[in-house]
Amino acid sequence: MTTDRALAMLLAWTSPSYPVGAFSYSHGLEAAVEAGAVRDAASLVDYVSAVIARGGGWVDAVLFARAYETWRGDGADDGSKARDAAMDAIAELAVAFRGSAETALESRQMGRSFLAVTRAAWPHPALDAFAARHAGRPVAHCIVGALACAAHGAPLRPALTAWIHGTAANLVSAGVRLVPLGQTDGQIATARLTPVIEDVVARAPATDPDDLGTSALLVELASLTHETQYTRLFRS
Repeated sequence: MTTDRALAMLLAWTSPSYPVGAFSYSHGLEAAVEAGAVRDAASLVDYVSAVIARGGGWVDAVLFARAYETWRGDGADDGSKARDAAMDAIAELAVAFRGSAETALESRQMGRSFLAVTRAAWPHPALDAFAARHAGRPVAHCIVGALACAAHGAPLRPALTAWIHGTAANLVSAGVRLVPLGQTDGQIATARLTPVIEDVVARAPATDPDDLGTSALLVELASLTHETQYTRLFRS
């Protein structure tokens, strides 16, 4: 069961109002809209599904689960050298596991912002220790999110559900603005993504990072195209 406190934290951390700059990223969606590949609610659902089920969102889901389980492994708030080393290895993999410069920027900038804001508003020694070890180095959004959830005791499954839903909802919001779509179409798209999110949450914790990969080539190409797009509203 998710406690009221854990639920409140998850709602805060995955809310569009949490100041990590999520609204400024589209994960290549802007280029896909310009190319005509995303033009309505159905094609928006296809695009977001590709991101979260077999693209960058899938990578984040698997590494989120692994980072969470690594930190929760011994349950000691002050941590251990072995656990810290394991967490840092996952963090380094997450930073590197992006297919384009802009999606890397997306993950790293949001990760650094999430870490700073959460340390201020929801402090925990584990966050401070992680920040000290990674001072001056990039950190991935999914890893600091997983660490915050694990350290503050939010259960893995609802935490991962909230995280992937937040990713999907942010992309739907970008699609509503870019296509453009009506707000009702946006909510229909969100509803249609629910079973995709459920499937990702069920599979991610059982996936070994050694077997991790992506198969969302058009999403990656859209992101690469966005880097040289003449006029754009989003940073990725």
